[in-house]
Amino acid sequence: MKFPLVSRSGRIRRLVAEHRDSDISRVELLNLPGGAECFELAAKFCYGINFEITSTNVAQLCCVSEYLEMTEDFSKDNLGSRAEEYLDSIVCKNLEMCVEVLKQCESLLSLADELKVVSRCIDAIASKTCAEQIASSFSRLEYSSSGRLHMSKQAKCDGDWWIEDLSIIRIDMYQRVITAMKCRGVRPESIGASLVSYAEKELTKKSTLWNPSSQTKVDSNSTSHEKLVVETIVSLLPIEKHAVPLNFLFGLLRSAVMLDCTIASRLDLERRIGSQLDVATLDDILIPSFKHAGDTLFDVDAVHRILVNFCQQEDSEDDLDDASVFESGSPHSPSQTALVKVARLVDNYLAEIAPDANLKLSKFLIIAETLPTHARTIHDGLYRAIDIYLKAHTGLSDLEKKKLSKLIDFQKLSQEAGAHAAQNERLPLQSIVQVLYFEQLRLRNTLSSSYGEDDHKPTMHQSWRISSGALSAAMSPRDNYASLRRENRELKLELARLRMRLNDLERDHVCMKRDIAKSGSRKFMSSFSKRISKLSLFGHSSSRGSSSPSKNSQRTDSKVIDRTCASTE
Repeated sequence: MKFPLVSRSGRIRRLVAEHRDSDISRVELLNLPGGAECFELAAKFCYGINFEITSTNVAQLCCVSEYLEMTEDFSKDNLGSRAEEYLDSIVCKNLEMCVEVLKQCESLLSLADELKVVSRCIDAIASKTCAEQIASSFSRLEYSSSGRLHMSKQAKCDGDWWIEDLSIIRIDMYQRVITAMKCRGVRPESIGASLVSYAEKELTKKSTLWNPSSQTKVDSNSTSHEKLVVETIVSLLPIEKHAVPLNFLFGLLRSAVMLDCTIASRLDLERRIGSQLDVATLDDILIPSFKHAGDTLFDVDAVHRILVNFCQQEDSEDDLDDASVFESGSPHSPSQTALVKVARLVDNYLAEIAPDANLKLSKFLIIAETLPTHARTIHDGLYRAIDIYLKAHTGLSDLEKKKLSKLIDFQKLSQEAGAHAAQNERLPLQSIVQVLYFEQLRLRNTLSSSYGEDDHKPTMHQSWRISSGALSAAMSPRDNYASLRRENRELKLELARLRMRLNDLERDHVCMKRDIAKSGSRKFMSSFSKRISKLSLFGHSSSRGSSSPSKNSQRTDSKVIDRTCASTE
């Protein structure tokens, strides 16, 4: 009965040989891969009982054949070679089978890694997805009406069907698969979509983790898996800016804060969010705080770090010496547009957190002062937030109220906000005086614009200067630099045109002087007068007739010619 096993298994043959003197009826196999079920398949193979090798058992068969030493050294076409042949010729050519084998290898990791079962399946998945994406890209190529070749847009690429399949494997296997895909050049958008899908399935408590209004922290012992998933997904995020949706990054950040993930993971998420903060919403940045009871309701420190990342990104872009950026013809560069959007977002955020009794003045100030001064073209939102804070914190001293009021540029308040501030008793008296002063100036300019035409022109000129200064203050340094570059170019062109006209005049004057020396007739002086009228500096021809000039005009023209020629010589 034991001869078929002995003939095909090197390990069993060795164990039987060690007990040659006694009649052995039982052999103990410790740590057998796959357990009794897998040994039963190996025994069936030894006794010639047919069974089917599939993607659900090929990994176990590879491991058990290695453990039992069922190789070609002991029998031809042994179990090991059969399993290896099925793995290479069938499994590695089918993505779904590779994923299934990886799922089965989760309980066989050490031996499956040694036999390179895992690595072969991972390489096959990465190669297969990359090849399918390339084929899908070629299939999307088409000719436009002008005859140019371009790629048609689709909501979802046809080669990304594997995203759902990868969601069934364990997080450590998934990490290795995504890393291999990155190395093979799979599109960042596809990797991002896979990360989103995997997070939605693996974070079992996502209804609590992803709810911005949730304030209940779950037990840390029951969230170790979620913590590992969050940290792994953060490490796998593509470096490209828009590879994953921004609300997904905010969801990961909330999860990282609640699960107490590593500081590196949270800082990485904050940096990524800061790079695209201009498309965020108020609900996104309302990140709940899970600290002790005396802290604020929302994580103000995290929002401040995100704002710092956003501003540092803007500064790094401003430092680029790119003529195409500075010479843009648009009134506002994209960075200025982003700054205005973020400033509006910050003002709404300040108004939302202002009623919090635990919000200290220092934290309110640091959020309001993070953005540069040119980010806010109008201060109505900031004034509203400060007014809410003053209303909720009645115990502020006069010095603290002055610190808040200094944040507001009362010249940038709208007429409605200025009227409200002029009657706001919560503001310091000095601030109210400033509001009234600027309102008086605004009223005076309005009244002066209704005067007559003689008085209207200087008023408009003064108004133009004031509005130009306000516009310049609202523009970023990049926009000011671009405007100066454009003006400088225009002045250089105008100067070049004037030089060309002056050279033409000098050549004509030299020629005229030579002609005058040869002939002093009145007929020549008449033609000279015509030429002078045509060469006017501003390009206007004389509207008078070309009759013969008087004696006085002859003397005057002669003096002009002599003086001009003397200067050229």
